[in-house]
Amino acid sequence: METLHYIELSKCPIRFDAASQLTNVFFDDSNCQIFAVRSGGATGVIVKGPTEDSVISFCMNDRGTIRSIKFSPDNKILAVQRRENAVEFICFQGEQPLLQESIVHQIKALVYGFVWVHTREVAIISNSSIEIFTVIPEKRQLRAVKSLNIGIKWFAWCTVSNIALICSTDNNSLVPILIKQKSITKLPKLEMGNTNSEVQESKVTLGQVYGTMAVFLLQANTEGMMEVEVYLLNGPGLAPRKCHVLRLGHVGRFAINTVDNLIVVHHQASATSLLFDIALSGEQANGVTYHTPITPGRSIRPFALKLPSLSPDGQTMQCELYSMHWVLFQPNIVIDAKLGCMWYLNLNVEQLCTLISDRIRLTEFLLQRTSGKQALLKIVHQMVDEQYNGTLLPVLETIFNKINKVYASWVQLELQTQTAQPSNVKTTIKLPPAPKVLIEQQDMFQYVFQPISERANTETILILYLYSLNKHNIAAQEDLSKMIISELIRNRSFDTLRHLVSYSLLLESKPIACFLLSHSDVDAAISQIALDMLSKIEAHDIIIEVLLGQGKVVDALRLARNSMNNDSISARKFLEAAQKAKDDLVFHSVFKYFQLRNLRQRGTMDFLKTEQCAEFVQYYSNLYPKELSA
Repeated sequence: METLHYIELSKCPIRFDAASQLTNVFFDDSNCQIFAVRSGGATGVIVKGPTEDSVISFCMNDRGTIRSIKFSPDNKILAVQRRENAVEFICFQGEQPLLQESIVHQIKALVYGFVWVHTREVAIISNSSIEIFTVIPEKRQLRAVKSLNIGIKWFAWCTVSNIALICSTDNNSLVPILIKQKSITKLPKLEMGNTNSEVQESKVTLGQVYGTMAVFLLQANTEGMMEVEVYLLNGPGLAPRKCHVLRLGHVGRFAINTVDNLIVVHHQASATSLLFDIALSGEQANGVTYHTPITPGRSIRPFALKLPSLSPDGQTMQCELYSMHWVLFQPNIVIDAKLGCMWYLNLNVEQLCTLISDRIRLTEFLLQRTSGKQALLKIVHQMVDEQYNGTLLPVLETIFNKINKVYASWVQLELQTQTAQPSNVKTTIKLPPAPKVLIEQQDMFQYVFQPISERANTETILILYLYSLNKHNIAAQEDLSKMIISELIRNRSFDTLRHLVSYSLLLESKPIACFLLSHSDVDAAISQIALDMLSKIEAHDIIIEVLLGQGKVVDALRLARNSMNNDSISARKFLEAAQKAKDDLVFHSVFKYFQLRNLRQRGTMDFLKTEQCAEFVQYYSNLYPKELSA
């Protein structure tokens, strides 16, 4: 049996020149670019990423060992650090450097690194300050824009949030600094308790989870086991505090990725990866949620790398997973510099579903995953399929409610967006972003309910889903309403059908009422239920036709008189129905009604020729010859 793997490397890695005595490899996580720098004579540089076909190749003067190298966001300026107190900026024309127009910026401090915050703005972070400069190529100079003087031991950078986390020389505190174009904002420091011990840079990872900047801090607990403390930056004025703790249950070396809002903690000694979802419930203590892995740790799926070969079949080699040469970057990047490969780490949701037995927790998990929709629909379909025996009703009810809670929020948000738009402003309404997993009625109808049509428990399941919709103020749509009606009629559950219509739980529309009427030959109760629905939506025209078809001509005429313009009522239609009823008293009453209407309208009881009522006048004269002759 094949081992299940819920984490896998991208099928086509980005290949680059492997690190060696002649080649150094650098990675810029802002642009997802790998720099393979080959020394000796002129320095040759090959830049790849973020895709395999994104390649820039050029040469530079060999002016010393490169410590860091990064392109500006538009690849027009290359920043290179060779010395501990200077950064060089090289302008590009196309994909080639203008080496004679380089700008060297030197400071009186130890430069830890630099980050691009705009196409022409770079932040240089040293042991004593953070400074933003504008690069002006045409003047071959840097212009100071903003600075913040602060003692720094080390820093980490989160490119998604534009936040640098610095270890301050002041009490070894960890301070987030928001660095954007022309601005530096010092945020409240991390609330880490009364500790003065320095946090090691290697123990800190920055990332983003559910749209919030997070600091992952690897720490040992009182039992000696390693844990990941998760500090969330919940707002600009709020100090980042410890909100979650991930219990790893191991000791040794760890590295962290984030994939689809999951925190993936890799353990080198056991060659396994642990998955955590901070959106799921966990053990609570002092405002902190403690999480265990979603499932027991498993290895990344084995990866076979294709080797250059003249053989048409090619050759492959098995890559060493969790290698000592692996370096991980956020959010989901794995680089093996010795092998010369860069992968993106991916989540295999389908495989993961087979490892989570708790269907309610699995539902909560899948509702947060980018590719969770089809997997969740498949899970629900399996629960109601042939093996269903009624024991899963409480679980199904909870799952329906969780699905419809998301659905209702989306519907409400959509309505608010549309109603907020002034009617006199003709602009395209921008809808809010949809939830990661939005399962609408039509999805449930197509993938879950239709396949179980006319089975023993289908009625129960449909009614359960309908009540869940009603609980979340969502109106049932036509396809679902018709299927529920069909199942209720098939099971002769007429009292339930009457209840659903009386409480407006089904879609109230002319097509649905007519669908009910089409089944009226099954039982007389269905016809009355249809009339009740038509009455609620004031579809008087259809009710009149139904009453006429049933021979209830007087009732139809009474409704027509109360709901329509009296002068527009067709005499021929009602007289024809009265004649077909074969009740002389009914025909007499209807005929007299229209005679009196004629008298009121035109001063005579006679019908106009255009009304085509001659045959009914003759029929009446045959019934009551003395009355007409008089």
